[in-house]
Amino acid sequence: MTTDLEALGLAIKRAQYRNHRTMDAALREIGVSLVQWDALRAIDRMPGASGHELAVATFQSDQAFGTLASRLVDRGLITRSAGRGRRLEHTLTEAGKEALAEGRRLSISVLQDLFAPLDEAQRAELLRSLRELTGNA
Repeated sequence: MTTDLEALGLAIKRAQYRNHRTMDAALREIGVSLVQWDALRAIDRMPGASGHELAVATFQSDQAFGTLASRLVDRGLITRSAGRGRRLEHTLTEAGKEALAEGRRLSISVLQDLFAPLDEAQRAELLRSLRELTGNA
């Protein structure tokens, strides 16, 4: 039997939508959106990264990330400073680190609930398959 690839693609999209919607709702409790929290995670993972590098890491255009970064600066969650050439480097503030940590605490229970229908072996296989699919093995 051949797998219906259209159905597979749709199932991945539905799972992603469910994840995003649920995480966004939970993160609202601490005053950040999923997009903002994702930016904070990327800045934490990539200290001193440029706006372009962070845009790529968060699946945004350079312009969209620049707008988001400006909002994060206004909220006191990140700072931007001059790097080499015209490069702006991004760093978390203490408030940004706190928001990131609070988001991580929230995400643990949300993700446990989202993946509850799968046992540990299924979760491991799903992760392995998705990493292979995205070239991130």
